[in-house]
Amino acid sequence: QVQLVESGGGLVQAGGSLRLSCAASGSIWGIRAMGWYRQAPGNQRELVAAITTGAGSTNYADSVKGRFTISRDNAKTTVYLQMNSLKPEDTAVYYCNYNTIPFNYWGQGTQVTVSS
Repeated sequence: QVQLVESGGGLVQAGGSLRLSCAASGSIWGIRAMGWYRQAPGNQRELVAAITTGAGSTNYADSVKGRFTISRDNAKTTVYLQMNSLKPEDTAVYYCNYNTIPFNYWGQGTQVTVSS
């Protein structure tokens, strides 16, 4: 059984920063990419950022480029999301994702709330 444990969410004021972490409880074989998604009430879940395990290539949603940074540890067991210059529109539940073949693993979600 694989579990992804998220931490780092909370309440911050606009312009503040948070760092989210997501760690696997055990070994996961065949990780192709690691990423972060978010979902706000009334919205679809959207990809925020992703990083490949091979080359370390990254992709970001246009709305967070220049403000958010995704990274991983050298062992590829933990993925991070550094969020700077937070805006109220960043408020959402954030979910980490480990993409493997053939499965996707999801964290439990952590609430990020940005006040104006």
